[in-house]
Amino acid sequence: MDLRLSEELRMVRDLARDFTEKRVRPLSAQIEREHRVPRELMDELAQTGLLGVAIPEEYGGAGLGETGLCLVMEEITRGDFSVAVTYGAHASIGAMSLQIGGSKEQKERWLPQFAVGSVLGAYALSEANAGSDPGAMQTLAVRDGAGWRLDGEKVWITNGDMADLVTVYAVTDRAKRAHGGITAFLVPSDSAGFRVGKREEKMGQRGSSTVTLSFEGVRLPDEYRLGEVGEGFKIAMATLDRGRLTLGANCLGCAREAHALSVSYANQREVFGKPLAAQQAIQWMLADNATELFAMESLVYRAAHMCDQGEPFSRESAMVKLFASEALGRIVDRAVQIHGGMGYSAEFVIEKLYRDARVTRIYEGTSEIQRIVIARDVLQRGA
Repeated sequence: MDLRLSEELRMVRDLARDFTEKRVRPLSAQIEREHRVPRELMDELAQTGLLGVAIPEEYGGAGLGETGLCLVMEEITRGDFSVAVTYGAHASIGAMSLQIGGSKEQKERWLPQFAVGSVLGAYALSEANAGSDPGAMQTLAVRDGAGWRLDGEKVWITNGDMADLVTVYAVTDRAKRAHGGITAFLVPSDSAGFRVGKREEKMGQRGSSTVTLSFEGVRLPDEYRLGEVGEGFKIAMATLDRGRLTLGANCLGCAREAHALSVSYANQREVFGKPLAAQQAIQWMLADNATELFAMESLVYRAAHMCDQGEPFSRESAMVKLFASEALGRIVDRAVQIHGGMGYSAEFVIEKLYRDARVTRIYEGTSEIQRIVIARDVLQRGA
């Protein structure tokens, strides 16, 4: 298997790297301070063409698949995790729901707008009592003449207050629920009854917007239904399979940044008359970081390659999410330790990376859920 990047993929990686260095890094402190990713920055990203990197060329995108998307996510995360999460809510799980479940007409209508950023997307699955168990959701969609009426509330929705079009999952058959009783809908944010509620104040990734959305008698024509009635759960899970790959790329980017800062600090800081890097204890931490980074990279891009080749990758996606998020936790923890007291100071970016990293073991499926997914597949396959 050849995992070397094509010239086109290298070009998009370099474009994302250049944008991150010139536009994302200089704004990172402001984003953290103001708890806001400027919409203008997303508009600038749109002008580069990066919003449509994974959207097929026939719909106005670059057609570089999951591998291209992971490369962009990795680079942007190195500059600022919140910007990468904001980008991913649109370009990954927002657009992917439409790519996976949309009709030809829906794709032709919406994907070109996603690609150029004239429409921003979001993904609304979780509820207060339906996180790890989305089948327990209470948001309800009922037939209303030729269309639908939507009522309920979603929580932890990234970009919920920025998005123009939100993919919302709702119960259409209470008896079946996850087994054919959940349906997906495309909900414009200017719909009557669409409400943006509480914005969460979070430990990390403070710049990304995470809000509650409520739907009070939102009426939708049937053409805004995504996929067939009852197929919503399948669309949601297939979207998360891809989202977990890009989250793995987020973790890889954050881990690379923490490791690079650790190497630089270890070479500059002197202790007992020698560079900190001369101490074997520090060398071993850096060696463990480098090893885990290589493993993370290998998992992310091998699984992305499988996805792009049309191979089954659900188990591998769960492995990426599990390993990359937990490896990131270990790497940022070592980074704080290497920096000592400076690593605990808010004046150093290491402290921010430590906070940003923690939620990766929770959202888009906790580590515990990933282990269940992997174990179930192992037992079914017998290997």
